[in-house]
Amino acid sequence: MLDIAEELNRWTGQDRDFAVATVVAVGGSAPRRPGAALAVDADGTAIGSVSGGCVEGAVYALCEQALRDGGTVLERFGYSDEDAFAVGLTCGGTIDILVTPVRAADPVRPVLASALAAAARGEAVAVARIVSGPAELTGRALTVRPDGSYEGGFGDRPELDRTVAAEAGAFLDAGRTGTLEIGEGGSRCGAPLTLLVESSLPPPRMIVFGAIDFASALVRVGKFLGHHVTVCDARPVFATKARFPEADEIVVEWPHEYLERTSVDARTVLCVLTHDAKFDVPLLKLALRLPVAYVGAMGSRRTHLDRDARLREVGVTEPELARLRSPIGLDLGARTPEETALSIAAEIVASRRGGSGVSLTGAHTPIHHDSASGPAGRTGSVA
Repeated sequence: MLDIAEELNRWTGQDRDFAVATVVAVGGSAPRRPGAALAVDADGTAIGSVSGGCVEGAVYALCEQALRDGGTVLERFGYSDEDAFAVGLTCGGTIDILVTPVRAADPVRPVLASALAAAARGEAVAVARIVSGPAELTGRALTVRPDGSYEGGFGDRPELDRTVAAEAGAFLDAGRTGTLEIGEGGSRCGAPLTLLVESSLPPPRMIVFGAIDFASALVRVGKFLGHHVTVCDARPVFATKARFPEADEIVVEWPHEYLERTSVDARTVLCVLTHDAKFDVPLLKLALRLPVAYVGAMGSRRTHLDRDARLREVGVTEPELARLRSPIGLDLGARTPEETALSIAAEIVASRRGGSGVSLTGAHTPIHHDSASGPAGRTGSVA
């Protein structure tokens, strides 16, 4: 649901009734991950996707039914010889879909509206909803913020609310979206409950050092992948908004000085395109010691060898050097700035998702990798 937060936030602001279908769990080669959502309003307008096309029609009908009768439903779709080309998944996987009506009179609406508004603003938030359990709890939700505060809940069950808030907070800290099983009395007490916890985090950062033509193409690809993109260069004549109109931020500063003062985290990617030792060496010495997701540096193999030697001279260790992706990008035979940006982006995605970078044709590797790291995108399960 939070993966389409901007659109749903507009709908709630316009007082539109809608039903939202959210992927709860997947098995096999399902095309979308937990948290993917499709929503249908009272006029029949649809946004989002839960299956990449396989079961959209059937899920659309479930949303229409939920709007009519106000009921929350959990439905499983899977492959079989009989339904493969009807409502099943021809790719051979299974998906569990939770369909929840969000109407003006529904008690869950203000709770979900709060979560949607926060996610649409780019704030960190998690929302927990009952997937299976006692009928009186079905359709309820609880929203959790990074500071541990929460709103909503599951009726007159304060211990359950506190337990879910703590567990959902842990999901949010890790940027995870998935299911949680606890007892209806809180902790492990009482009959089992299954909840879906969706996490939404601010966009991950991409910092591009070096305001060159290759950087312009990389900025566009970075934005396409959902990053908040910063371009940094010490030369004011090159680091301009006119040259990088799609960048979120332009910084004119020595790269290593900017990296020292800016905030990064485990989802941040650093792309060093300057291939100039006076910029690269102090920058990479710092970058390779930061807890970021990816550090890549552009340059020929000769430049790479020279840069490695210079980094060793200033005290960079072999384990630190092993973190450096250089020459940057996957081997696509890229020549143009756009092709090079694609090769860099492909390496970033492969690094995040645990991909091998080899062609899927003839390979025996899985198509979808279950990586522990969080989507680049809004929710924890991102592309």
